[in-house]
Amino acid sequence: MNVKKILVSQPKPTSDKSPYFDLEKKYGVEIVFRPFIKVEGLTSKEFRQSKINVPDYSAIILTARTAIDHFFRLCKELRYNVPDTLKYFCVSETIAHYLQKYVVYRKRKIFYSESGRMEDLIPIIAKHNKETYLMPVSDVHNDKAVVLDNNKVKYVKAVMYRTVSNNFKPGEPFDYDMLVFFTPAGIKSYITNFPDYADRHVVIAAMGQTTLEAAAKVGLQVDVTITPQTPSMASAIDHYLKKAKAEEEKVEKKAAKQTKAKPAAPKKEAPKPAAKKDMSEEEKLFAKRSEAAKKAAATRRAKAEAEREAAAKRSEAAKKAAATRRAKAETKKK
Repeated sequence: MNVKKILVSQPKPTSDKSPYFDLEKKYGVEIVFRPFIKVEGLTSKEFRQSKINVPDYSAIILTARTAIDHFFRLCKELRYNVPDTLKYFCVSETIAHYLQKYVVYRKRKIFYSESGRMEDLIPIIAKHNKETYLMPVSDVHNDKAVVLDNNKVKYVKAVMYRTVSNNFKPGEPFDYDMLVFFTPAGIKSYITNFPDYADRHVVIAAMGQTTLEAAAKVGLQVDVTITPQTPSMASAIDHYLKKAKAEEEKVEKKAAKQTKAKPAAPKKEAPKPAAKKDMSEEEKLFAKRSEAAKKAAATRRAKAEAEREAAAKRSEAAKKAAATRRAKAETKKK
């Protein structure tokens, strides 16, 4: 299986019962939690520039725990005591229960969607149509606000925090085989940190329509995402790893089968030396003649070589004699 190390762009779970830890044990992979983005709260001075007066609103629409944290933080910085009469409309029960960090849950008017979908919160909001709604959001918020717009809910978006890139430090190792994204901001941070992202051969996992669109926009191919059969990112990754492991085992079995079916090549035996046998008289005579012929040929070659050397000497002597005669003739002319 090619996937050995996975980066999940979220903070590390506080509970040991996280399904991501189960994936590590099940498939022997390493999962690192490292957000590509981080949240920074607006200062009270920055928030005042929006000219939104929080006391003007009687109800708050909450879509994330981060929104709850920054709403109460800003109220404290603005020295606004949140009244007991304020109504809270939460997109899920989990977010509603998180309010216990700031208010006495049983003494507040808290409403939430049973399904965890914004669409199912609309009928509840419709029953309280006389309220003035404020919705704390990030500067880059998701498509939940679109549902409110489509249902003509009268509300005001209040940017109370911003999402910024959580840059990687120079030299920080980046040896991951799979990257898991949850927001468009995470995609943006990745391509900003790594301009050569198109050449990095990693498996991309992403969830959320806007995140998938952001990935497609920059040319990232998403290999893993949630489906009706795998409704969570952990289950989607589980499905992918299970399929990859099955394919790997299939290839290994096929290779083992081919190796077993192929017969081993027979070992080549070294040629045995021919056994010596006694030579006949005829063979002895032939050997003598052959040896005599070799000696005669060698004598002829030596004689021919001697003749060539003698001829070369004669030629050299003749050249010297001719040179002497020419020299004498030149002297007489002078």
